[in-house]
Amino acid sequence: MSATREAPGTTGHPLRWRTLGVSQLAAFMALLDVSIVNVALPSIERGLGVSAATAQWVVSGYALSFGLALVPAGRLGDALGRRRMFLIALAAFVLTSALTGAAPTIGLLIAARLLQGVAGGMLLPQNSGLIQELFQGAERGRAFGILGATVGVATATGPVVGGLIITLIAGPDAWRWVFYVNVPIGLVALVLAARWVPARSGGGRGRTHLDLIGSLLLGAGVLCLLLPAVDAESNGLGHDWWLLVAAVGLLAAFARWELQTVRRGRQPVLDPRLAHTSGFAAGSLIGLVYFIGFTGIWLVLALFFQDGFGYSPLRSGLAVTPFAIGIAVSAAIAGRLVSRFGRVLTVAGLIATVAGLVSTALVLRHVGGDTAAWAAAGPLLVAGLGGGMVTSPNVTLSLQHVPVDMAGAAGGALQTAQRIGSAIGTAVLATIFYRVLMSSAHNYSRAASDALLSASALMVLTLLIAAVDLFRHASSAHAGR
Repeated sequence: MSATREAPGTTGHPLRWRTLGVSQLAAFMALLDVSIVNVALPSIERGLGVSAATAQWVVSGYALSFGLALVPAGRLGDALGRRRMFLIALAAFVLTSALTGAAPTIGLLIAARLLQGVAGGMLLPQNSGLIQELFQGAERGRAFGILGATVGVATATGPVVGGLIITLIAGPDAWRWVFYVNVPIGLVALVLAARWVPARSGGGRGRTHLDLIGSLLLGAGVLCLLLPAVDAESNGLGHDWWLLVAAVGLLAAFARWELQTVRRGRQPVLDPRLAHTSGFAAGSLIGLVYFIGFTGIWLVLALFFQDGFGYSPLRSGLAVTPFAIGIAVSAAIAGRLVSRFGRVLTVAGLIATVAGLVSTALVLRHVGGDTAAWAAAGPLLVAGLGGGMVTSPNVTLSLQHVPVDMAGAAGGALQTAQRIGSAIGTAVLATIFYRVLMSSAHNYSRAASDALLSASALMVLTLLIAAVDLFRHASSAHAGR
């Protein structure tokens, strides 16, 4: 997209499209690292001589620290300036990617991944803040649509990119290049960001209260939500139920503290008034439930193709490429249409996603071996086309009415909901897959089918939430006439 040609009558910063381009490149890297490492785990296990449960913390540690950093980092961008936070976070992501790739032991690898997750969590909220700050009107909707497409496509293409890297680079250290690939791309992005991201302040002067207690309460609450989901992948669901109880108490204490902070006239880490901002609460709930069903699909399909039928990581990644293509195409189109059709796009997308996933589940239940990938291609494409109509418009509808001085924290909160959903969904669908596998004498087709049907049920729940929000807005518009 060009920054030099602007449509007549548009307003905004002259470098806004270039800024959007470089910020999406950085966001894509951070989000890609959530899923790209899954296909590299066997290589890490062999290369460092560790168990699968230990290697899993390379994925889980990143997800944990990423989720914990999102909202506080968004608030820092609001208060201290988004250019500053973006450049710091991007430089940290490049450095920690290099450290992760060079880690000589599993302990140092996990530690580096924790730091890389913090850097990624610092980076992502600045995207929504920059969009709020630099874009106006219909252009803001398009820009948020591009951000939504980035979220969906990065998650979808991780297995393909990871499989390609592991295939092209042979040897016990092939996994290191899954992390090293971020270094040259990140350095280019850093140079471009230094030139193009404008030096505007994210918040007003003198409003730099960072609400340390609120950040600690929120971080502890999110940690107690994420840890059981992460631990469930090795120990099963329900093992750490007491952490969920603690999470409820901590998040309730956080909500009360934030209300008191606002009453005292100080700036909270997450302003409670966001709950009354049009689209934000419904969009966050839709993002949470949708990502519970969405993210675990990739793990289920990887287990089905690789463990069940001996596909290589690259071939397994290519088998789900129709899903990724569908997301990329529809997200780009939906981003342009969201200002016209609004929540209708989300509802239509969820209907298509449910239809595609149910069809995929039925196909995989009866087709295996070399023909499974071809047989599932059409239904996965339909599911992907629907998914892109969910992720892209939902970001726009959730954030377009958020005040600029809350944009970073709001974007971080939306991403936190999605990261919590991703962690829970991966644990839930993996647990369903393995339990069906054990009870059916290792029938991979049945295990994958049942897990995908469970994901479809979660999509139906998301559809109901979106339909209620659509009906509520339609009723309000009708009453206002």
